Amino acid sequence: MSLFAHRAVVAALLSSVACISPALAQTAPAAQTPPAPEPVVDGGDIVVTATKRSETLQSVPIAVQALPTKALDQLNITSFAQYAKQLPSVSFQPAANAGGNPGQIVIYQRGIAAGGEGNHSGSLPAVGVYLDEQPVTTVGGNLDVHIYDVARIESLSGPQGTLFGASSEAGTVRIITNKPDLSHFYGRADVEGNHVSKGGFGGKAEGMLNIPLSENIALRVVGFYQRDAGYIDNVAGTRQFCGGSNFDAAGNCVKDGITVNNAKYVKKDYNDTEIAGGRAALKIDLDSNWTVTPTVMYQDTRSHGAYGYDSKVGDLKLQHFLPEYRRDRYVQAALTIEGKVGNWDLTYAGAYLDRKAAQSSDYTDYAEAYDNLYSSVGGLAGYFYYKDNAGKQVAPLQNVVATDHFKKLSQELRVASPAGDRFRIVAGAFYQRQSNDIHQDYKVAGLADALSVNGSPGTLWLTQQHRVDKDYAMFGEASFDITPTLTATAGARAFIYDNSLIGFFGFGRNPSGNYSDTPYNGAGSSRTGVAGCFTTNGTRLREAVAAGASTTLAPAAVAGSPCTNLGTYVGGVGVEPVKASGQGVTYRANLSWKPVRGVLLYGTVSRGFRPGGINRRADVAPYAADYLTNYEFGAKTTLLGGKAHINGAIYQEDWAKFQFSYLGANSFTEIHNGPNARVRGIELNGNLNLGGLTLSASGAYNDAKTRQNLCLIDDPTYTCTDTGNGNIVSAPAGTRLPITPRFKGTASARYSVPVGSFKAYGQGVVSHQSSAASDIRTATKYPTGDIYNPAAVLGRLAAFTTADFALGAEFNRFSIELFLQNAFDTRGQIARFQECGSCGQRPYIIPIVPQTVGVRLHSDF
Repeated sequence: MSLFAHRAVVAALLSSVACISPALAQTAPAAQTPPAPEPVVDGGDIVVTATKRSETLQSVPIAVQALPTKALDQLNITSFAQYAKQLPSVSFQPAANAGGNPGQIVIYQRGIAAGGEGNHSGSLPAVGVYLDEQPVTTVGGNLDVHIYDVARIESLSGPQGTLFGASSEAGTVRIITNKPDLSHFYGRADVEGNHVSKGGFGGKAEGMLNIPLSENIALRVVGFYQRDAGYIDNVAGTRQFCGGSNFDAAGNCVKDGITVNNAKYVKKDYNDTEIAGGRAALKIDLDSNWTVTPTVMYQDTRSHGAYGYDSKVGDLKLQHFLPEYRRDRYVQAALTIEGKVGNWDLTYAGAYLDRKAAQSSDYTDYAEAYDNLYSSVGGLAGYFYYKDNAGKQVAPLQNVVATDHFKKLSQELRVASPAGDRFRIVAGAFYQRQSNDIHQDYKVAGLADALSVNGSPGTLWLTQQHRVDKDYAMFGEASFDITPTLTATAGARAFIYDNSLIGFFGFGRNPSGNYSDTPYNGAGSSRTGVAGCFTTNGTRLREAVAAGASTTLAPAAVAGSPCTNLGTYVGGVGVEPVKASGQGVTYRANLSWKPVRGVLLYGTVSRGFRPGGINRRADVAPYAADYLTNYEFGAKTTLLGGKAHINGAIYQEDWAKFQFSYLGANSFTEIHNGPNARVRGIELNGNLNLGGLTLSASGAYNDAKTRQNLCLIDDPTYTCTDTGNGNIVSAPAGTRLPITPRFKGTASARYSVPVGSFKAYGQGVVSHQSSAASDIRTATKYPTGDIYNPAAVLGRLAAFTTADFALGAEFNRFSIELFLQNAFDTRGQIARFQECGSCGQRPYIIPIVPQTVGVRLHSDF
């Protein structure tokens, strides 16, 4: 479906307001108004389901921060980056080498980050993301669900290994949508126009209809279209490479070879994005006890350009030479059945997610870096073999064309005893299967057929893989009221994970009859790629050639690849996937006490995990599951008759043998189990409602450090001793974990006052986060063997403070607002990255959105 068609769908939904509203309003009581979508009790304490029961936020004895519908609307939140700004324990960065495009976000909580996460063949996430009851966590970046008509967003800090399981090791983020309402017809519509400083114009149109179809059936539909303006400029430039034969006095090649320019791709406001989609939910009350709710959501995100700038070129500027775009679309169908068996609640939640992403990226920096690294031997022209079929040197630029096709099936069945019982339990079973068909094609225009990946002319490197991650679990939590004010809770989750990976990655092989002609491929590699594929007798091609044995390749296990080098040969069967599996138990124990009315104290010990997995290279061992153990004491207080709340927690988290990802040889990801780390932190949040004036503030401090050395080469002693293998200390014990700031906080004030027939308001939000390292490593090696400091080369993520302001007027069913976001045009840094893992040059900075001014219109009906 084209974006023009998406716009038409949204326009039809919004225009239907004028047609449907008057017709149905005739049958509704005149005084009837849309109900508040968020249940509210005790002076503003919202209801959450963080423990898989409906409880007030102030009565849940775990660290939870919630953003209800009202807050989401007032803060103009539509995306993950916007709501993460309001959650101090949550930080994020784009997936490894993703370039910052939407839909490729890796989420962290409480400082649990090692960096380098998000590769399609890498670790599973450490933070789970749920859309209603269903997990939507995927490798390579979580869904960036458009936030509209959402009841609340819940952020659960610390391990959630009991109720939420795998990939909720450090925490869980839950997006809870508003459900169909049987009471009456109503709806809302919102439009916005905005302009980004140093960028272009954007805007959005959103609408919702709640339609009762009968006394026991209601439909709720949402539609949206959003355009985010670009603000990165791709400016004119050239790159020149070595010619291969002329050298200067220092012995380095002279840049007198091929020169390329980017005239075809020069563009102002290069990184614009369009998002369109919708959501529909049907609520069917079968009787007074049983409800069935099927839902479906579709979203299509199309982004162009790149979201990082090159400070060597200029502020919000870069020079790229090849097409850059990403299209990320998904559909999720879910079914929730809720009912009672006796006086016990029974819930079934099942969902199927189908996500397809297609992307094209510029990889010119890789060529520039390797031309410099091998300058003493003639650069790329002298070291590699980038030639056409006539033997003429071709431009070494690489265009990475990639697709991912995720499929995710999850099912959960659970029961809960009556919430009012002194002894109560929640227990259930969970199953999840997620797969990804991975394709990455590193194209070099004009590359000779004999130097390309076999069967793919012009492809220097190909990744064609099929990945499957499966989880099985049984879980339960029991609570017992020792006294009316003292409650003990204990829970456990028994799990099994089973992951597999099969396919092809690497270079081609000269297709002569005996596979012995040189050069082997455009990179001159005799080992990686086709050379490592299995033959029909079970040996790898390079060993078969060396032994003079049969060199007939076994059939490719994954369509589109020339053969299979990522797998295990089983005699009589053929090539099977490489597998990693494991099992274990996570737990939570909690003691909560209410010494006086309005005060809750609790202590928690909890454990979460992240499954282990497979490294693509046969010479790199599989990585094991890592575990996070949390020791926490917290307090929740309700003051001034419910007008104020102050919540806080202090904690220590021990992270055992954390999974660490980095770009290794040939710039593809390796995952290792590193040393142990620990985090000591504190979280605080509070709010005060004085009628016309509302104040809120929240903050988190995390001191996250390694406890042993991180070694360049795995060493169980963590001494990183060089035993002839070239080992060095990549990060000494005590190194702060990267990415996440030591401190992050936000504060807001909103004041409203009646003015005649309407209410005027003003709002201000100030946010701050401290600096952080962009890489944990302080020492590693170039392919040439020279040592360099990745953290220093990339540079630190600088501390920054932003301010947002809004002025508006609220009428009976209509409101208008003028807003100014990032008012002082702060160039806050989300992440830094390089295209090439061992390039040692051209770090890109992904900034927050520059100053944005706009107007919003809202209508209820």
